[in-house]
Amino acid sequence: MLESCRNAQERWGGVHQLIDRWLNERHQLIEAYSVLTEQTHDQEKVTPLQFCQILLDYVSAGHFEVYEQLIQEAESFNDTRALELAKQIYPRIESITNQALKFNDSIDNGDLREHGLSTALAILGQQLHERFELEDCLIEVLHNAHREQAMAAQA
Repeated sequence: MLESCRNAQERWGGVHQLIDRWLNERHQLIEAYSVLTEQTHDQEKVTPLQFCQILLDYVSAGHFEVYEQLIQEAESFNDTRALELAKQIYPRIESITNQALKFNDSIDNGDLREHGLSTALAILGQQLHERFELEDCLIEVLHNAHREQAMAAQA
């Protein structure tokens, strides 16, 4: 999972500050997830509450900043193919967001104890991996497709 994050940063790093910041937040989320799931004595501990804060920051930035920006960019270039793809992908991303929010609520309520936590984290990890792939697709289609046009418009 961490390697795919690095690959995304290499592909899109520097393209847009908002995306760069968001990909950095993704990297922090993956690192916190890794530390939480692989707690060893020589690692700095991450509590489930700390992880949830990073998780909520990441999914919120996606929904309230990045996705809106990507959609606006596609609309400004009248890219109907990209907008149609976003309509197909977004419901699955939203579903994964809802699962992340449920995970957070379970942590807040104390519903997940040590045994249940590892299972819930494994499921969440799979969902986040899928989400990252879908988000990368959105970035590729909604942003990179217009990069040259945007640069020409700025010149």
